[in-house]
Amino acid sequence: MGKNITVSAVCLALMLTACTKEKGTDLPAEIKNINEPSQILRIAAAANLSDVLPEIIEGYKTDKGLPNQEIEVTFASSGKLYSQIISGAPYDIFLAANQDFPAQLLNEVFKGDANHTPFTYTQGQLSIYSATKAVGVFDQNTLTELLNSNDKSKITIANPELAPYGASAKSYLQTQNLYDALIAQKRLIQAENIGQAFQYAHTGSVDYGFVAHSQVIAMKATPEHFYLLPSTSYPAILQDGILITNEANAADFTDYLRSPTGQAYFSRAGYLAVR
Repeated sequence: MGKNITVSAVCLALMLTACTKEKGTDLPAEIKNINEPSQILRIAAAANLSDVLPEIIEGYKTDKGLPNQEIEVTFASSGKLYSQIISGAPYDIFLAANQDFPAQLLNEVFKGDANHTPFTYTQGQLSIYSATKAVGVFDQNTLTELLNSNDKSKITIANPELAPYGASAKSYLQTQNLYDALIAQKRLIQAENIGQAFQYAHTGSVDYGFVAHSQVIAMKATPEHFYLLPSTSYPAILQDGILITNEANAADFTDYLRSPTGQAYFSRAGYLAVR
């Protein structure tokens, strides 16, 4: 009889497991392989966050009393990360540099599921930076004159098709009637993402770079080497995130990002806080 009870218990456990799997929420086929629970929190983050996000992660682990929480971050352009996610890359959170890519995931992958509603976690700012030339003394008009008159200077922006900071930089140059001329003169150097754009400018590979303001803050650039563009001179860089899985630790981390403590990190790093 003891054997019968044991066998029955095993069968019942298998039946309950099968029922649980049947009742589980199915993710779209494109990313169904990333819904398995994981103790490691995996974040896909826009390249502009490479300076501030590690600090936020350490603060989160300290404040939450989670010193052993493993968090893996992949930094790349938002467009590249979006492509990885729809191809099945195992991320729990996507922190983009714009609002478009998370909205596309909501509509095209999650079919409007409210559990995956995007959220705004910060607003980026755009600066023009040079490691070799003084730009801090300029205003918007004199800067435009400089870029227009110096036909030998090289300028870099992040790929506007993949990087939201690059898209805003392109828009700014277009409103100043500079973009087409720079393309025609072959003076505009396109970087893959905002991190690479900063590297081009910082190493002197180009004369000027349109970069995330957070990058010049992170490297403590002296004021004469960067000019913070007026926030009204280019499309607002509202940065949205989205939960890819339903992991509790993922939701907890995104709540921390939007909390006053999380927003304080962004403010110190050169972003505009959001409510």
